[in-house]
Amino acid sequence: MIRLSQVNLMRGTKPLFEDASVTLNPGEKIGLIGANGAGKSSLFAMLRGELHADQGDVDFPAQSRVAHVAQETPALERAALEYAIDGDSTLRALETELTALEAQPDSAKNGLRIAELHTALADADTYTAKSRAEQLLLGLGFTEAQMAQPVSQFSGGWRMRLNLAQALMCPSDLLLLDEPTNHLDLDAIIWLEDWLKRYPGTLLVISHDRDFLDGVVNVIVHIDDKKLKRYSGNYSAFERQRAEQLVLAQAAIEKQNRQRAHLESFINRFKAKATKARQAQSRMKMLEKMEALAPLRAAAEFSFEFREPENAPNPLLLMDNVNAGYRLQDEHGEPIEGEAGSKTIVAGVNFSLQPGQRIGLLGVNGAGKSTLIKTIAGDIAPLSGAMTTGKGLNIGYFAQHQVEMLRHDETPLWHLTKIAPTAREQELRNFLGGFNFPGTMATSPIAPFSGGEKARLALAMIVWQRPNLLLLDEPTNHLDLETREALTDALAQFEGTLIVVSHDRHLLRATTDQFVIVADGKLREFDGDLDDYRDWLLQTKKANADAAAPALVAGQETTSPVVDRREQRRIEAEQRQRLSALKKPLENQIKKLEQRMAQLNETKAVIDAQLAEQTIYDAANREKLKTLLTEQAACTKELAQLEDDWLDRQNELEALDS
Repeated sequence: MIRLSQVNLMRGTKPLFEDASVTLNPGEKIGLIGANGAGKSSLFAMLRGELHADQGDVDFPAQSRVAHVAQETPALERAALEYAIDGDSTLRALETELTALEAQPDSAKNGLRIAELHTALADADTYTAKSRAEQLLLGLGFTEAQMAQPVSQFSGGWRMRLNLAQALMCPSDLLLLDEPTNHLDLDAIIWLEDWLKRYPGTLLVISHDRDFLDGVVNVIVHIDDKKLKRYSGNYSAFERQRAEQLVLAQAAIEKQNRQRAHLESFINRFKAKATKARQAQSRMKMLEKMEALAPLRAAAEFSFEFREPENAPNPLLLMDNVNAGYRLQDEHGEPIEGEAGSKTIVAGVNFSLQPGQRIGLLGVNGAGKSTLIKTIAGDIAPLSGAMTTGKGLNIGYFAQHQVEMLRHDETPLWHLTKIAPTAREQELRNFLGGFNFPGTMATSPIAPFSGGEKARLALAMIVWQRPNLLLLDEPTNHLDLETREALTDALAQFEGTLIVVSHDRHLLRATTDQFVIVADGKLREFDGDLDDYRDWLLQTKKANADAAAPALVAGQETTSPVVDRREQRRIEAEQRQRLSALKKPLENQIKKLEQRMAQLNETKAVIDAQLAEQTIYDAANREKLKTLLTEQAACTKELAQLEDDWLDRQNELEALDS
């Protein structure tokens, strides 16, 4: 059990916690939320022992094993796979001691300790360590080839994935994850969500991804007004409970205000009357003792909307047998001629984009989503084929490099003036204010801005230009929950055409109405929703993990009974998961059919009841009778078809079980 009791904490001159208390039970999965700067990371530092409360107590079992994601990754020449295994520090310590003892000339004297180490290594699952690390890295988007590459060859985002793999590899009782989805694609997030659901210890996670929180946590701890407030359930349950509390708090304040007004009225009327003076004095004391109720503060509302887009051509663009990819250069920076001078990522793209389409672009990490978006945006030219854009096409393109291209020594107002030189300064200031850049912030250099604030500025610059086609490549990176919600609402009301790549499933569900997928170097429609995509991803990852799992070598035969039992359990679990993934789409279809049949049966029951009334057959109700008979026939026909479909799906489901 973890207990924070009456904790006070100052960082500099800023108080983060004042008399904050909360209790977390073993095995709970807790989402830690709160405004930026509220103290979430400081709370993690206290649990890691890196910070100490100024007052109060932070208690949890002394022997608890705590795992967290390191924020720095040295440029090591160590292979990625070995770096991931290093996360199990106990295993590595045992291996180091065993190697040292066996290397001694008189190692026979240490026979007892060597035997103990072999037993300890078996208990630490040393024989499956490599396989477990490979599965972690595959789940986080690494290929088999990348696992052998040195850590120094990976970019910052991929090194953070390696640090996450280390944290997951470490046996722990308490796992602390601070924004684990920031550097992950949707496929890796779905895999991580599935892994965390099965994590047996206590999980404490900071995240701005509401779908991720909904899928993983069963407790929310909200940092608000320097206090820690615990809520049961996931993030959606927290929102409901919080809204109810706001209503109740407002009602209590209104009730207290009425009581105050009543007491003040009595005092003002009777304090000068001798016969009522004692009662007036009594009410004055009541008024003095009445503690003013502090209103619960709702999260500060932030919202914006896209300006009405310019008229769009129809179609906006056509891609005819396009190969999307990159031109290669030699060591001197010169383009390489011929077929060897290009690398195709997505081949044979035939795609047309019509006004009003709202497309979510899906695909596993490295499949080519960003390459395709860049080709549509005109950042890179097609390697072959023809791409035609309609006259009047105005593209608004948001990707991480847009944020990186901002001038850190300049202000938000300067950036907006560069794209709107003829606009009045006050108009630009008002516009920036709508994106939470008020007053002096609009005229301050952006260098000290957070990643979320810079992303918000890049977004504001796109909105100003009134695009009729929005291309968004991971627009929610670095955005907090409030800004993500504002972006989701604005995109839902955007009147133009939209293509979005995002790991935020809430945003995808709310803003898109069709999906296309990049897979195996091709672009095709995806016939399903995000739940179907999740099942497809899990199947794909498990197939890759099976292919990558190394066979046991002959030298391990002495421990084969233990390994075989574990391997058998793993195989059986994967078979159950595969069967579940195959059954899920059928079960979803059956559920939808049953819901529709229930609706039709209710409608038909109402119609039958009306037809049972004698007055419906009067001459005055002839038209109504005709309508009811037509609706009854349509209901009966659709019900018959739905029942046939339901039986077919049930037969398919039973065939999978048999």
